[in-house]
Amino acid sequence: MIILAIIIGCLLGALIGINIPTIPYTYSGYLAIAIIAALDSVFGAITSSLKKNFDIKIFLSGFFVNAILAMLLTYLGQKLNIDIYLAAVIVFVSRMFNNLGIIRRYYVEKLANKKLVAKVEEVIKQVNEEKQEK
Repeated sequence: MIILAIIIGCLLGALIGINIPTIPYTYSGYLAIAIIAALDSVFGAITSSLKKNFDIKIFLSGFFVNAILAMLLTYLGQKLNIDIYLAAVIVFVSRMFNNLGIIRRYYVEKLANKKLVAKVEEVIKQVNEEKQEK
């Protein structure tokens, strides 16, 4: 179900991206940091889904609150002439890599377990064939 939601979201994003006007340079920094925050929430949702503790309310609140907070940090940093948004980028990107590592380990272990099960089944089959020959 999560995969279907991701595919639908990507298709909607592509369709909206094609049909809306170009974002002015003034707002591109805000949009970039909001996208990074939203991607962090998506990777967190995938990770929690794999851990079987996904909650849509947590995901939606994190998705929007993180994006808004990141944009506010960017705005505040521009007003103070300090690159505060870099702190948000570092935090969100490090969390994205952490979640990606968890997702990767999950699928690597799943693949390794399938190969292990296949090898065990092959050994059992060979042992059964040897028993039948005797």
